[in-house]
Amino acid sequence: MLKNKWGNGLVPKQFLFRLTLINILVITSFVGLSSWAIYNTACVLADGLVSMSNQKQAKFEATLLQYLWIFSISTIIIGSLTHFYLTKKLIHPLRELIDSTKKMKYGKYPEPITVKPDGEIGELISHFNDLVSQIEANEQHRRKLVSDLSHEFRTPLSNLNGYLHALQSGVLEGDNKLYQSLYEESKRLIHLVEQMEQLKEWDYISNQRFTQKAPSNMKKLVDQTVEMFRWTLKQVNIKVVVDVTSRIVMVNSGAITQVISNLLDNAIRYYEGEGPITIKGKMNQSTYYLSLTGPGKPISIEKQERIFDRFYRIDHSRSREFGESGLGLAISKEIIERHHGKLDVSSDGNIHTFWFELPVEENY
Repeated sequence: MLKNKWGNGLVPKQFLFRLTLINILVITSFVGLSSWAIYNTACVLADGLVSMSNQKQAKFEATLLQYLWIFSISTIIIGSLTHFYLTKKLIHPLRELIDSTKKMKYGKYPEPITVKPDGEIGELISHFNDLVSQIEANEQHRRKLVSDLSHEFRTPLSNLNGYLHALQSGVLEGDNKLYQSLYEESKRLIHLVEQMEQLKEWDYISNQRFTQKAPSNMKKLVDQTVEMFRWTLKQVNIKVVVDVTSRIVMVNSGAITQVISNLLDNAIRYYEGEGPITIKGKMNQSTYYLSLTGPGKPISIEKQERIFDRFYRIDHSRSREFGESGLGLAISKEIIERHHGKLDVSSDGNIHTFWFELPVEENY
């Protein structure tokens, strides 16, 4: 303990003691200089104003010197102790900061340090608290992502491993149908890897703010998106009815187009029943409301609450068929929320409506 405070020399290593030592040296120097000046000035004045014998003069100087010593030593001790107490109280958050960094060194996440936001120390502690929260959130996200990826890859790899082992041992004989199934499963694995790259890119983009916003016509964005799906809709024989009011909204047009595309793609993939897919858009007080409605299998309340989670899929068999990994809706929700809007779903039997609202500035 002594070595930690004083090191190998006479100069203490701890910041508090070093600062106190410097303060003692400064106080001693100034008090000593002031006392010397006062002593000499008083002696000169006393000698000039009052005629005293040498004995009285010497006694006066001795008494004055004695009081100056008492004053100087008292000032140095009281000043140093006061400085030590105030400095210790001032740098107490730094001690907590050191203890917190020690905990992080061993993989623990400390509680936020409570400190007033005034001054440089308060700003430093505040930034440290934010840093710890961000690191902890990233770690939780990493663990969840690893868990989700393990779940996603386990099924296709198990299928491939089982069939290949059966072919190797002669339990199964290969035919075109089996090879086609194995080929489709390998394609799904490749698609999952591509989705991971997309997720990695999106996580980077999502940490940036959507600063590149521009006035965009919502009707134009919807029409362009529907046109991209025109050939797919013709192949699956699904009609789309568009009833969208023209309105200029400040958005990142590429991101909002991705949201509309994800919702329409989701409606086509899980289409089941009769009737068209309907897209409606209108002003709703200070927000622009856009909805996409289509038929599909009934969705329970529990599934509706999880439908925007990453990698969550309502119908696993349909998802495997289309290569879907459950990222589209999760990414769409993040895009809308970063535009300070809201994305949600409502169901009436087998009719499902995905809708979102975006704030509209008065100037537009």
